Amino acid sequence: MPSIVVLNQLGEEVGKINLSKDVFGVEPNMQAVYEVVKAERAAMRQGTHKTKTRTEVSGGGRKPWRQKGTGRARHGSIRSPQWRGGGVVFGPTPRSHSIKVNKKVVKLALKSLLSDRFKNKKIVVVDKFELEDFKTKSLVAVLNNLKAEGKVVIITNEENFNLSTAGRNLPNVYVQTKQHLSVYDLTNADMYIATKDAIKKYEEELK
Repeated sequence: MPSIVVLNQLGEEVGKINLSKDVFGVEPNMQAVYEVVKAERAAMRQGTHKTKTRTEVSGGGRKPWRQKGTGRARHGSIRSPQWRGGGVVFGPTPRSHSIKVNKKVVKLALKSLLSDRFKNKKIVVVDKFELEDFKTKSLVAVLNNLKAEGKVVIITNEENFNLSTAGRNLPNVYVQTKQHLSVYDLTNADMYIATKDAIKKYEEELK
């Protein structure tokens, strides 16, 4: 059974916890990660793009000229697609871009990312986050103690006002609760710093 040390905010070891092999010891499936990220990015699209057809543009109520005898091409409306200011043929219309992904695939993607980061020693477990204030320099000091590097996602089990506010000004740091963290957010981070409660919650939900 894999295990990991638990650190405090000073970077000191305060304990050790055993991790579930079914969550942190699986063979990473990057295809599952790709499918879930693709679906999550598609869900971010508003799908409100719209063009007007010839029935929706204004004007064009009468025939521009008579059918025969003018020497010009026959036309029935000045709002046909070939006219300037006319309707658009086969243009985009509002629609949903969502893609269905099975819950088992989402779970497999989460397990794959957690296992990959654990295997590469890119997961740091902290007993708790307790910042005295919400200043950025307070969080920077903690990250230096934990030897954080690269893009970092800080995972908590509950909302932490001081922590989330302190992390807003750090471009490579993203603070989020476990339930609001997507697979896309996890793929975008090199290192995970999670509280012990968040790790246990992952194990309960992904087993």
